[in-house]
Amino acid sequence: MKFVMSASRLMKAGEVVALCKEIKKDPAIVLKTEDVAKKKYFLEKQKAASDGTLTA
Repeated sequence: MKFVMSASRLMKAGEVVALCKEIKKDPAIVLKTEDVAKKKYFLEKQKAASDGTLTA
């Protein structure tokens, strides 16, 4: 399996190496993280769509 990792913050090289080792040991971590992120994204999107607009 090949994955592309993106970070939302700057990481030291040691942190990246440790994260890559952890992911190589258990690829399910990537799938679980992706699932959590997608759920959060869709919940926020659904909430924004359900908010009514103000009309005068």
